[in-house]
Amino acid sequence: MAGASTGAGAIGSRLLVATRSTHKLRELRELLGPLRTEMVSLEDIGLPGDAIEDGDTFESNAAKKARFFAALSGLPTLADDSGLEVDALGGGPGVRTRRYAGENATDEENNAKLLRDLAGLAPERRTARYRCSLALALPEATGPRGGIPLRFAHGTLEGRIASAPRGGGGFGYDPIFEPAVEPPGGRTLGEWTAEAKNRISHRGRAARRMHAILAALGF
Repeated sequence: MAGASTGAGAIGSRLLVATRSTHKLRELRELLGPLRTEMVSLEDIGLPGDAIEDGDTFESNAAKKARFFAALSGLPTLADDSGLEVDALGGGPGVRTRRYAGENATDEENNAKLLRDLAGLAPERRTARYRCSLALALPEATGPRGGIPLRFAHGTLEGRIASAPRGGGGFGYDPIFEPAVEPPGGRTLGEWTAEAKNRISHRGRAARRMHAILAALGF
């Protein structure tokens, strides 16, 4: 569980990132900064299988992925789950962020559905936030109730949903997400540089907190 004590035996020469995406691996390497331990992906070590992400929070899904792949690989494993919460939708799409317009929806289809669902709402009713939960599973340690202990780091970016897509940068909902530091009608994250976005993003904030945890553990 979060905060459980861990021994030095949990630290290995590799840190597994529970993703098959080269983009996400590269992004997390950049956001976490230099570590003593090599970061590798599921593809790098040829690890098959998929965790069942049936949790109702980002934290629970990140925990499921981290524990699942840590148990399979025997490696310390870092997993993330993140998404968008829109107040006018009661916090949706939430854990269904990537599947908002359907199981195999593209970013463009998800964005178009969200804009349709919010059509006609004034800027003050289009408030939203990105959330990210990072979970670190340490398979060689034992939690107070048995099982693989976890450490968590979280990040949030407040903002609002724009009235139309703008910008070709980023991914996901970035072309229709205006961070709160912008006025209504200001730049979406799709118009920010990657470096500027990383300084304020939900994943960047979570990664900086996780870096402190990793460094304290000797990674």
